[in-house]
Amino acid sequence: MSASTTEALQARLQEGAAAMGLELSAPQLAQLMEFLALLQKWNKVYNLTAVRDPQEMLTHHLLDSLAAVLPLRRHLAQLAQLAQSGAVQGRGVRLLDVGSGGGLPGVVFAICCPELDVSCVDTVGKKAAFIQQAAVALKLRNLHGLHARVETLTEAFDVVSCRAFASLPDFVVWSRSALAAPHGVWLAMKGKHPADEIAALPADVKVFHVEQLAVPGLDAERCIVWMQPV
Repeated sequence: MSASTTEALQARLQEGAAAMGLELSAPQLAQLMEFLALLQKWNKVYNLTAVRDPQEMLTHHLLDSLAAVLPLRRHLAQLAQLAQSGAVQGRGVRLLDVGSGGGLPGVVFAICCPELDVSCVDTVGKKAAFIQQAAVALKLRNLHGLHARVETLTEAFDVVSCRAFASLPDFVVWSRSALAAPHGVWLAMKGKHPADEIAALPADVKVFHVEQLAVPGLDAERCIVWMQPV
């Protein structure tokens, strides 16, 4: 990308973050821009996303993922209160991003929530390898790429997230073994309110909040479906 293109993209990124009420430090903005450049560079080799245009990548991927950061930060604040009461003991808060592909939203979460330990799992080896490369390039010690099927993971994660991964019933069934008990939650990023998928959820999973999201520059419905076991 040329210097002028990079400047224009950074200006749009800052404007978008401000429109969402999202506070980002200068180093975090720089990391997000570097991540965008890495996506551009390695997409040709690894086929990380069908989106090729940098402007589209910014809106459809970066800003779209950033829209979930404030809701995630609010949940992390609640988990911090649980930690003080002894419900989450002996370790930092861990998030598993399922079917992460090019690291969306997992890498964005790792940049914007440095207190969070983020693992991005994908069944495609080259995509997990890209996450590892991004962790090194962006100096993100809280980011890890896992080449595995989510069903095989047995480590406990406080938040299990996905974006454009699978139906809600499949998502919760496949990732159930990775969810920490009893406080773990699922964070599923969706387009339109997925009423049919919610109706098809297992009886022992409940939706406790459907949170509408607004993505600057994207004229499309977006929401987070928050779920937990019952």
